[in-house]
Amino acid sequence: MRGPYGVHLGMELAVLEPDRAVVRLPWQPELGNGAGIYHGGATASLIDTAATAAAWTNPSVVEATKGATVGFTVNYLSPGLKGRGLAAEAVVLRRGGSLTVVDVLVTDDDGRKIARGVVTYKLGRGGATGTSFD
Repeated sequence: MRGPYGVHLGMELAVLEPDRAVVRLPWQPELGNGAGIYHGGATASLIDTAATAAAWTNPSVVEATKGATVGFTVNYLSPGLKGRGLAAEAVVLRRGGSLTVVDVLVTDDDGRKIARGVVTYKLGRGGATGTSFD
């Protein structure tokens, strides 16, 4: 992963193709909570990172393009158990003028469904912080 946050968490980009990305998150004890399962924030971070990667596969993206997550919904389906890696498959559902809607399914190494997310991502040209767009 290019961003320092994803690198810090140990995320690995497994697949990147038009309108699709798969990002893996190997188990680390630091990602768990007191119950010995993945912290929900780690799973949410995985969803957001995979959705961002899929959104950026748009062929209209140029060097001056900025982006930011503007909407995020996650439903936790099963606990992510310690010792098992997670994988998030992100698929673009729709691209609009500047907004992209991405569906993300998180599964564990055994194929169990852990979470499902829908992320709305904005791509455009904007201010220095990359969050204000015209």
